[in-house]
Amino acid sequence: MPHHSPPQNLTAGVGLALMLLAGAASPVQATAPQAEGPARAQTDPQAPDQVFTFFGGPDGAVEAGVWLPSRRADGRPAPLIVISHGNGGGLRSHADTARALADVGFVVAALTHPGDNYRDMSRSTQLTNRAPQLSRLIDYMTGDWPSRPGGVAVDPNRIGAFGFSAGGFTVTSAIGGVSDAAAIGDHCQAHPGFFACRLLHAMGIDLSTWRPRPKDDRIKAAVIAAPALGFSFTTDSLAAVRIPVQLWQAGADDILPAPYNVEPIRDHLGAAPEYHRVEGAGHYDFLPPCSPALATEAPQICTPTPHFDRADFHRDLNREIVRFFQRTL
Repeated sequence: MPHHSPPQNLTAGVGLALMLLAGAASPVQATAPQAEGPARAQTDPQAPDQVFTFFGGPDGAVEAGVWLPSRRADGRPAPLIVISHGNGGGLRSHADTARALADVGFVVAALTHPGDNYRDMSRSTQLTNRAPQLSRLIDYMTGDWPSRPGGVAVDPNRIGAFGFSAGGFTVTSAIGGVSDAAAIGDHCQAHPGFFACRLLHAMGIDLSTWRPRPKDDRIKAAVIAAPALGFSFTTDSLAAVRIPVQLWQAGADDILPAPYNVEPIRDHLGAAPEYHRVEGAGHYDFLPPCSPALATEAPQICTPTPHFDRADFHRDLNREIVRFFQRTL
């Protein structure tokens, strides 16, 4: 979305754009998982193999999708990767990355965050609620899902997480980062024109919901791309994070700009992350390349970054993410 749009248009613009990206016209299965294998092969090779809802505790029925591993030659339970999308996104927001991981043997599950998605952004600034949602997805994928139709055995000791933007905040929280709401207030007082601060000003922060959440020790490795509100995580909480982390930064990110979002996480994690700075990339370049139809309807996320090839970048991005998770899980 344009950086200088009025505050009241912030969530609407991103929500519309990501609604189209997430495939809002696709039906959601409300009960048991439904395999989509042959249909997927004929339509979109990156589409999830299953789309379903699961019980998400206080959030009720939560939409999720699964990309099934294309090969499990050794017969062992498959490692699991869970994906957290950015504000206004959905389970399909990182379908190309999910498919790349599934193609080498991972089970990949992505949820549509309740209250912060392309249909409903009523809770889009309640970011600390997102990590428990991701954990409940892990609960389901390691509990009920393997015995459901189309399910496969999942190794509970080989679980990774990927998150982008607000999803990067989510994954950082899930692995132990604690966000301080007071730091956000101070930051936005100093930088009221920043995108995140304008969004928070438009939507507000409910301090009663902004609280530390227990970390999920089941997550053994994490990929964090262009995380939101990195400056808000306490240094002590980041110092206690010692799992392998791959951290990505867009060199031309004007949505979550340097040095306030990636650098605080990079510099304070207890174990030095594998750090990638992508020169020339914009924030939305971490989303998959847009189709011509989507580019027409959603220029906010699809307008090409000058002198940057998003499709070529995603080939590198997905290869590096696959390599990282194969090494660490």
